[in-house]
Amino acid sequence: MIGEGYFSARREECTPADIPNLSNVPAVFLVWAEEGAPYLARTGVLRRRLMRLFGTSGRPSRLLNLSGVARRIEYWRCGSRLETGILFYSLARRHFPDNYLKIVKLNMPAFVKLTLGNRFPRTLVTARLGGRGLFYGPFRTRAAAEAFDSQALDLFQVRRCEENLEPDPGHPGCMYGEMNMCLRPCQAAVSDQEYASEVARFEHFFTTAGRSLVEAAAHARDRASEELNFEEASRQHKRLERVESVRALRDELVRDVDHLSGVAVTPASSPEAVTLWFMLGGKWTDPVDFPLAAPGSQIVSLDHRLREIVAGLKEPRVAAQERQEHVALLARWFYSSWRDGEWLAFENVAKVPYRKAVNSVARVGKAAR
Repeated sequence: MIGEGYFSARREECTPADIPNLSNVPAVFLVWAEEGAPYLARTGVLRRRLMRLFGTSGRPSRLLNLSGVARRIEYWRCGSRLETGILFYSLARRHFPDNYLKIVKLNMPAFVKLTLGNRFPRTLVTARLGGRGLFYGPFRTRAAAEAFDSQALDLFQVRRCEENLEPDPGHPGCMYGEMNMCLRPCQAAVSDQEYASEVARFEHFFTTAGRSLVEAAAHARDRASEELNFEEASRQHKRLERVESVRALRDELVRDVDHLSGVAVTPASSPEAVTLWFMLGGKWTDPVDFPLAAPGSQIVSLDHRLREIVAGLKEPRVAAQERQEHVALLARWFYSSWRDGEWLAFENVAKVPYRKAVNSVARVGKAAR
């Protein structure tokens, strides 16, 4: 579970009689009866929500009254909406394993998948991380993923058909082959190795965020200009513009999911601190409460303390389904209108941009005061 030790340390408990003494803070809570499953909920005003549920406020809940039923309340104060969402998901997964996704209402984001397990790989848009292939995303919407997929395919000669191909010179082919936008493996126009080479170029385009084509087109344009071949230089410049327009369809979050790494810096529930939520390879690590000032009388820079934290990070091992849920939690927060905090992406822990991270910590900490 994400941050199980972290959340265990932050857990607080009270009885219904203690509710008037609670604060109106954002929180996730569990209400326990003598037997049966608990009641799980999240709120931005803990005391007021519990008083309504227990009928002790001027406006008791009409749908649910737990007075006389509940015996114990567990709650976790939350400093950000990302923390609220992750904690709510973690508790739902623990206490309601059969239907936690329905409780959390977690929609899976869309990815462009390159089906590397197929003899003749192709792309498809999917919301499921599974099977052999390269997954590129998460996109803001399925329509955004489909638009990127369609325009990225225009840059290569990879097939668009969905059938399992058995190459045959007598195959009728399709319009993309006629337009020279496909290598026509269906008609045995190329060998398996030639098609695999084109797929490798496409895969490299994904893993480099399109920089491979940008560099190739820019180099070809400059070389043509030096040779005074202005017609070719113009053609390569137009190709460069097309590549850049495809790259512009990506949001900051979109990348090969195996390299989806970064840190979300959010306000913490405790004053004078932020919370660091590291994601490595599309998997959340345990969150870290990060005080803005070094503990005690020590004088240690933010940069140094950040480096110590990153040095101890290890990529978690989780099942494909759980990783898909981790990415969905990030996408829901990142693409929301209510996002609090900042997201800082990096390729791996060896390439963390510490200066940007320090600035992000300072901004989020200052805004939360």
